[in-house]
Amino acid sequence: MTQLHGLTTPGIGELIDEVTRGSLTVDFTAYDGSRAGRPGAARGLHLRNERGAAYLLTAPGDLGLARAYVSGDLVPSGVHPGDPYELLRDMAAMELHRPTPAQALALARRLGRKGLTPPPPPPEESVPRWRRVAEGVRHNLTRDASAIQHHYDVSNRFYELVLGPSMTYTCACYPHEGATLEEAQENKYRLVFDKLRLTEGDRLLDIGCGWGGMVRYAARRGVRVLGVTLSGEQAAWARAEIEREGLSDLAEVRHADYRSVTEDAFDAVSSIGLTEHIGVRNYPAYFRFIRDRLRDGGLMLNHCITRPDNRRLETGAFIDRYVFPDGELTGSGRIITEAQDAGLEVLHSEDLRPHYALTLAAWCANLVENWDACVADVGEGKARVWGLYMAGSRLGFETDVVQLHHVLGVRPAPDGTHDLPLRPWWHA
Repeated sequence: MTQLHGLTTPGIGELIDEVTRGSLTVDFTAYDGSRAGRPGAARGLHLRNERGAAYLLTAPGDLGLARAYVSGDLVPSGVHPGDPYELLRDMAAMELHRPTPAQALALARRLGRKGLTPPPPPPEESVPRWRRVAEGVRHNLTRDASAIQHHYDVSNRFYELVLGPSMTYTCACYPHEGATLEEAQENKYRLVFDKLRLTEGDRLLDIGCGWGGMVRYAARRGVRVLGVTLSGEQAAWARAEIEREGLSDLAEVRHADYRSVTEDAFDAVSSIGLTEHIGVRNYPAYFRFIRDRLRDGGLMLNHCITRPDNRRLETGAFIDRYVFPDGELTGSGRIITEAQDAGLEVLHSEDLRPHYALTLAAWCANLVENWDACVADVGEGKARVWGLYMAGSRLGFETDVVQLHHVLGVRPAPDGTHDLPLRPWWHA
């Protein structure tokens, strides 16, 4: 407590205890010498300045925490900023509530302000002027391209350091718990390849192809592949690798929206990590597009992050503004329904949720190991965003907040038949 203008004003720590209602279980210290939470806990947070306090108390919840953390105003202890998983686990039960008028007045006195005007957000935050718009406008070609570029056109060097040699930014499939990240990513591509029953001479369309991992995996096995990505950085990297591996006669990567693909009669379509970006209301058109690209009897594999229920839900303020603008998730049931309604027969669904937790732990380990190089490449704020996002996502997959589903389907012939063998024909 301090005296300001004759009034007793609680310290920042006391205000934090009030707005968290005693739910903070880490050691919180503030620049004014006050504390909150559990003094002496193994992990904690230090609030360095008034701007950080204003972030926390003007945007209660994950957004305020993210702003203070990314800006460097809220500093973790007991963990590395590249992997704050243990700290986030300690804070999982914390609640942040909007300050009452009395608490807001106390904060204004503490910060020497007449009112509580939120500080400008860190430069890493992306908030388009047209944030709240109709669905048809929100997921148009221009806006989708902007959202993808915000996340993926960071730096290919940064992604190489975090993702490892595979340059694969999707859930791996671990053949056993002791497998390396590279073994697990190779196994994921094998699983997709086998589920799609691809053989030499087949044609594959890979939409949202990233840095071309699936494109190159299939081309090495004699499959003719077209990959499409909205990220210019990804397309350039993938093309260079295709050339380096001598796969140009089989593999092509286009910097384009998947909706621009007009070729059809593909033997298979793979979509690995695209569905999260397209908007739930666009699922009918998306699955009709996939159906129309397939030959009769052709297979599709949809790999995407899902929720444990089938309600449509946006990803939350931190993820939306710092990681995946305009991202939306729903459950595997909604995905299966939309695929069926588009004329695809769904053959199999598989949840790989534990595999994504392992994948994210490996990515965080890479970020920690290469922290100085990553900071030099993209800046400390962006590196902190990635550590926070990946560690938080790992916790989400471990606790069934989010899941990861493979949905396998076929385009039947007009008479409803196909020539598939008894399943499963792949080996998990």
